[in-house]
Formats: sequence, C-alpha cells, structure tokens
Amino acid sequence: MLNAIIGSFYIVGASTGLGLLISIPVVFYLNVYLKKKSRLAYFTRLSFDVLFGIPSIVYGAFAFTLMIYFGLRTSLLGGIIVITLLIIPIFIRSMDEVARQLPKDLLDATYSLGATRLETIKVVVRQIAPGIATATLLSVGRAIGDAAGVMFTAGFTDSIPTSLSQPAATLPLSIFFQLSSPTPEVRDRAYASALLLTIIVLILSLLGRFITNKFSKNKI
Repeated sequence: MLNAIIGSFYIVGASTGLGLLISIPVVFYLNVYLKKKSRLAYFTRLSFDVLFGIPSIVYGAFAFTLMIYFGLRTSLLGGIIVITLLIIPIFIRSMDEVARQLPKDLLDATYSLGATRLETIKVVVRQIAPGIATATLLSVGRAIGDAAGVMFTAGFTDSIPTSLSQPAATLPLSIFFQLSSPTPEVRDRAYASALLLTIIVLILSLLGRFITNKFSKNKI
C-alpha cells in the first residue's frame, strides 16, 4: 500500500499547488481587473461551469490523447497534469463565488485611499481566504479519490516513483485492481486501502474546517 499512498500524495500535492498558481490569478482578474458584468467575465465563468461538470474520465481521455501525440508514456507527470486540469475549474468557481460576494464598496474604499491594484489584491486575499481553503479542500478531496483520469495517464506500478517519467500508483487505482483479484489476501488489502482513503478524506475535512474557521477571523 505504501506505493499507492506516496503516489497519491505526489499527484495530489503537485496538482493542488499548480492548480492554485493558475486559479488565483484568474479569480483576481475576474473580480478586480474586469467589470463583474462584462461579457468576457460572463463567458469565462460559463466555460468553467461547463468544465466543472465534465467527468474525470473525459479529462483522462483528453490527456491520454495529448500524451500519445507528444510521444509520452504513462507517468507521474501525466497524472499530475490530468488532475491539475480536473481541479482548476473547482478552484476557480469556488473562489470566484466567494470573491463575488465582496462588497463593491470595499474595493472602492481601497482605491480611494490610494492603494494600487496589487495592494487591493492583498485585501481581497484576506477576505476570500476561507473560500480558498474551502476550494482547496474540495479539490484535494476530488483529486485523491479520482481513478478514471489517472488510469489513462499515471498508469500503475508496485514500486514508488523516483522521477516524473515513471508510472505511479494511487489509492483508488489500487482498490480497483486489488478488488478484481481472486486472492482473498489481495482483496483484503483493497478494503484496507478503501478504509485508509476514507480516513484521509475525513482528516482533510476536519483540517479544512479548522483552517476555514481560523481564516474567518480575518474577515471584516
């Protein structure tokens, strides 16, 4: 099980970091730089709403097609890419809904005090911090439980990956493959993996609530 645990944390950790780096600037652009009722903002939100509802297997098939086109093999990097694509819409739409609730007077007040847009972004970050924590929780929960996307891209292996070009196992894939085994001992490991995955999600949920409550103290 160790290879699946480490593989899951490799993929989820890297994809969460990349997802935040991409999503936060998009949310700020939509809510600080663009007018809230502009056509570009409307179509951008509509696009991410559509991407939000697409099943993970579609992301996996799309990433697998790209990997074939570029001559890439199933690897840890492929799993990170497909999970990043999967959770970016979750990040953006979750944080955007929180950012849209900020009163317009808050932004006007920062500008009237002579604040730059960068300084205004810092104020916005302080106010939407609970939304960022919630979006991270939702994204990690979906990422760590995904099997269809990584099946096409990350592959499966019994060893721990030591580079981005090597295949990586995850807990959902480990459950899937082990449950299909005719050996009772192997199926028992699948049930153990399922229990472990449930415990991890529970811990993430409790951690997310703690972080959200802590950041909520910074709200006005």
